[in-house]
Amino acid sequence: MIYIMDLLIWRAITMFSSEDPILKVYNLSVTFEGEPILRNISFSVKKGEALAIVGPNGAGKSVLFRALLGLVPYEGQVEWRAGIQIGYVPQRFFIDKAIPITVREFFLLHSPHFWFPKKEFVEHFEHELSLVGIGTEVLGKQMNELSGGQFQRVLISWAMLNHPDILLFDEPTAGIDLGGEETIHTIIHKLQDERGTTVLLISHDLNIVYRYASNVLCLNKEMICHGKPREVLSPDELARIYGGGAFYHHLDRV
Repeated sequence: MIYIMDLLIWRAITMFSSEDPILKVYNLSVTFEGEPILRNISFSVKKGEALAIVGPNGAGKSVLFRALLGLVPYEGQVEWRAGIQIGYVPQRFFIDKAIPITVREFFLLHSPHFWFPKKEFVEHFEHELSLVGIGTEVLGKQMNELSGGQFQRVLISWAMLNHPDILLFDEPTAGIDLGGEETIHTIIHKLQDERGTTVLLISHDLNIVYRYASNVLCLNKEMICHGKPREVLSPDELARIYGGGAFYHHLDRV
């Protein structure tokens, strides 16, 4: 009964908000085989916001993304603004080396005319590749021949093809060297600046969170904190998220 009353109040507040969130989540819980993975997660995301999601391994970060996309059963409320386009870049995406698919063919999977693609569609995904710093020469390469950094850029380009309103990145720099990490995060920031794309980003790098995130959601199976990074990522909160031995020293970067 308390949850029902809370939900009615929450909806009344958001209904009359001058800036309706692009995503509203209320009391989201996920349980696998009787084991609670997430408990009572509530937050909202405004258009153009960059929300970073942080927490230790096993905290439920990737499960949260799957629940938002409707890929796992959950309890609670997930409300996307009507008509929005969603892009998703997974943490891992494996291409079987036995499957001979080129980058061009991979992009054409987005097209209803795979065998006879329209010229403007091909020009479009060439443009999307250029935004992430890849030339058209990559189109003829096999997907399984790409380096880790190239592969991630291709996945980001693929997710951008329909100009989504919101992009979900599940640790997009996992397995990439430091130089590649910086490039990927710069690309994400560029998308947000130039297209007003809303970004949800799972990251373990707190410097990236401080530099690029409007808000941060701290998870450890439940919501530990939510707000602006500089306001909520205190040493005490970091200890609650990562354990009593956690220590983080933030350095401002230009």
